[in-house]
Amino acid sequence: MVLPLVDESNPKCYMCHEGFKDIEKLREHQAQKHADSIQQENVNTKREPAPGDVTVF
Repeated sequence: MVLPLVDESNPKCYMCHEGFKDIEKLREHQAQKHADSIQQENVNTKREPAPGDVTVF
């Protein structure tokens, strides 16, 4: 989907690609429409370095 230049600065939901005027409207939308998907995504995501990553101290 290609957005016109007018809508480029507006946030867009990464799940349904619906555009919003500001980030607060996007957060409300995701909390209402995609709450179950976001919670499941957070449970299944493990945060650790990938094999071969270099850690700088």
